[in-house]
Amino acid sequence: MSRPAEQQASTLETPSRPELRVITSEPKAEARQFLTRGTPAYKRASFALFLSGFATFSLLYCVQPLMPVFSQDFGVTPAESSLSLSLSTGFLAFAIFCAAAVSEGMGRKSLMFASLLGAAVCTLACSVAPNWQVLLVFRALEGFLLGGVPAVAMAYLAEEIDPRGLGASMGLYIAGNAFGGMAGRVVTGTLAEFFSWRPALAAIGLLGLATAIGFLFLLPPSRNFVPRKGFQASFHVKAWLGHVRNPALPLLFAIGFLAMGSFVTVYNYAGFRLVAAPYNLSQTELGLIFTAYLFGIVASWAAGRLGDRLGHFVVMPIGVLIAAAGTAITLASSLFLIITGIVLLTIGFFVTHSVASALVGRLARDTKGHASSLYLLAYYLGSSIAGSIGGYFWLVDGWSAVVSFILAMLAACLVAALGAAKLGAR
Repeated sequence: MSRPAEQQASTLETPSRPELRVITSEPKAEARQFLTRGTPAYKRASFALFLSGFATFSLLYCVQPLMPVFSQDFGVTPAESSLSLSLSTGFLAFAIFCAAAVSEGMGRKSLMFASLLGAAVCTLACSVAPNWQVLLVFRALEGFLLGGVPAVAMAYLAEEIDPRGLGASMGLYIAGNAFGGMAGRVVTGTLAEFFSWRPALAAIGLLGLATAIGFLFLLPPSRNFVPRKGFQASFHVKAWLGHVRNPALPLLFAIGFLAMGSFVTVYNYAGFRLVAAPYNLSQTELGLIFTAYLFGIVASWAAGRLGDRLGHFVVMPIGVLIAAAGTAITLASSLFLIITGIVLLTIGFFVTHSVASALVGRLARDTKGHASSLYLLAYYLGSSIAGSIGGYFWLVDGWSAVVSFILAMLAACLVAALGAAKLGAR
């Protein structure tokens, strides 16, 4: 969005009555003020959004390595223990719709800060939850609150960053997601072994509070966004329907659902496989596997830059193929090959997600926050729905059934990526 055009007054004399003058108002367009790569404001914005991605993913996914512990401590099945994550991502998916609408009136920065702060407090509350049901309530509330970050962050980038550097800045934001996802998992996995899961969650909650404060002080205010007065439901419905009618955007939404669903399913149930015989990994060792996210950080950054140079529609299918290859490799019995497969899956996922996120911002003609909300609705529904369904495949035939489920999703994801590339070339 751009600022309202300033009005410039001009006078016209009427031919029949020269003594009369008609005052007209003609809009004088105001140039958009983008943050360009290399400037201090660009660096502050990039790092602030990196922090927001870090906080979102560390708070959201810190429970993932704890699922086997939850299953044992609370006496629930693997599929039920996955609700600690699936409820959060499910509520987050629907909250994104609210966030896109609320941010139009409240503002980008203030909504993101309030969301990060509230989610951190919920994680602290989870650390003292007396039973499984209360923990799930706080996890659901946390997911709802976090809905104020992802779509708004993507919209901020699309509105404020010079389009020539959008891919790189979006890649850095996704890298923050990757780093946060890794840190949340590794910290909780390690602390849970030496102390318990409760201090582990408390530590992540405190880290989230610190990150939210850093975000507040670093992010420059919006310059190309003007809040809308009041709430007009028809405006938001029209905006969402407009993006759905864009031929390429629904395919990108499908890619978000399928890629994220595949990624989360692997990480949800790999832990159950690796803590059992013959691997018998400890919670610390299991948590260290999530350092594969380091490769995701590099992949996000590289994919953004490659997309800017080679074309996003060229890079995206490559990411899907890398993810599929990594998933297939995890069928091996060797622990080394399993970890290698997880690393490749992580690289492929973050390449795909980084590029798809940038494409949503580019292909959305206007109301970019609404376009981002639709993409992230699909993205987090993929995490919630596929992440839980994978548990039933695990119960039916173990890891081989889980891999078959994931490869089917990635095959559909590749079809969507090629279809989006074909439409985007028109």
